[in-house]
Amino acid sequence: MNDERFPGLHRRGFLAATTGAATALALTGCGGSGETATSDGAPRRGGRLRAAFAGGGASETLDPHLASLFADAARAKALFDKLADYGADLSARPRLAERWEPNKTLDRWQVTLRKAVFHDGRPVTAADVLYSYRRIADPKQAFRAKASLEPIDLDASRATGERGIEFVLKRPTAEFPNVLAAFGAYVVPENATEFDDRPIGSGPFRFVSFAPGRSAVFRRFDDHWDGAPLLDEIEFVVAGEESARVNALLGGQVEYAHELNPTTARAHERGGQIEIVRLRNSAMQAFCMKTDRAPFDDRRVREAFFLIADRQELVDGALSGAGEVGNDLFGKGYEYYAADLPQRTQDLDRARALLKQAGAENLKVTLDTSAVAAGFTEAAGIFRDQAAKAGVTIDVRMGSKDSYWSDILDGGTLCCYRSGAMPVEAHISQRLLTDSTTNATKWRHKDFDALYRQAQSTRDRTERAAVYGRMQRRLYTEGGFLVWGFADWIIGTARSLRGVETKAPANTLDWARFDRVWLA
Repeated sequence: MNDERFPGLHRRGFLAATTGAATALALTGCGGSGETATSDGAPRRGGRLRAAFAGGGASETLDPHLASLFADAARAKALFDKLADYGADLSARPRLAERWEPNKTLDRWQVTLRKAVFHDGRPVTAADVLYSYRRIADPKQAFRAKASLEPIDLDASRATGERGIEFVLKRPTAEFPNVLAAFGAYVVPENATEFDDRPIGSGPFRFVSFAPGRSAVFRRFDDHWDGAPLLDEIEFVVAGEESARVNALLGGQVEYAHELNPTTARAHERGGQIEIVRLRNSAMQAFCMKTDRAPFDDRRVREAFFLIADRQELVDGALSGAGEVGNDLFGKGYEYYAADLPQRTQDLDRARALLKQAGAENLKVTLDTSAVAAGFTEAAGIFRDQAAKAGVTIDVRMGSKDSYWSDILDGGTLCCYRSGAMPVEAHISQRLLTDSTTNATKWRHKDFDALYRQAQSTRDRTERAAVYGRMQRRLYTEGGFLVWGFADWIIGTARSLRGVETKAPANTLDWARFDRVWLA
């Protein structure tokens, strides 16, 4: 495959761009057959948007069921659709599903598909949906959405017509629409197995080219059920270094730069050259302790680490104040978040006492980190110094940006971690159940799994919230996520780019909605 027909900005080009050269920012430097900008700034059609993301190296894939990085998610969203997706308030919004209705006992849900077609003109049918979900649930695979789809009895579920599906559930599930919106639960054509050569989806853009670790080019799909994008084309360009993404944006070589650090944002917020978009408190920031191995298989050691952390210092130092402190739980401000738990603060004396009880005085531990995400290396250094005050020696180990997320999933004992937005129940299903495929803390407790199933099956919202509260109190006391903050998610755009949503947390429907932006 030769993608030089669609010349992107690859690594050498990024690193050649300099801030000094950026004064001649090209506001109309986009490819494609775009029309001239309208004088009143109204949406207009045409042009190629170039969007820079951190990537995953040569191992990248367009298989939407393997999506784990934000670059994967953005590309998958462009090519494919889900039955539902999360709104800015983290509630499920219909996408390929036109509507859904439960029976009285909440263990059967009838889903009706809207009229939609794949890029090759075939209609999206119930058979495609059932194939996609069964592929995700394959016990031989480790697809991201597998744990989220677990409530569905896919053997018993069936098509009730070309656009009708009866989902039979293993137990009553009050929030089944969240399952349909699960991260990675994309619909692909029946029997599709290969995705990197010429993937077929039903999303707003169709495939043109893909060079793993370099770029992907997609073209507008005129027959998309939600209306054709305004752009002619979009090119996703991989740039692992934040400085490369920034310099490319300043130099007019891209119009969208994902994930900038707070220092960069502050430097350019009032400069007028580029626009800074802050998605407030969008990203959980944490240290992840593996609970199945020493020293963190001892809950007293985990509690000591909770008490070592000075969360405000971490937010101020690692995030330059662009965020707010966490309390060792995911989802601050979201539905079911246990806001009634006392805010944990640093208590070095208590931490030392717990370590002594655990026989872990003079503890030495390795903290894995990487420049893969804003604030990671800074947070590691700050926490190392905080731990030293409790007699703990932390060795900070730098990992590869290309392989960090897969490296830390099973390896090591302590690592830097983050997450974009999703409902609290989705965080639990994907990361905290015994069979969760992205269970980075190795939190495996059958009684915890049972509480999750109980919460799912509880029809009354107040009673359901109480069960989620019990689960979170346990995580607060003895879990493996040391959640120290919630960071602003920062995006930079050229002043020529319009229509970027400013209130949609990362991972939600309107984040990376390139079918709704335009170039002025």
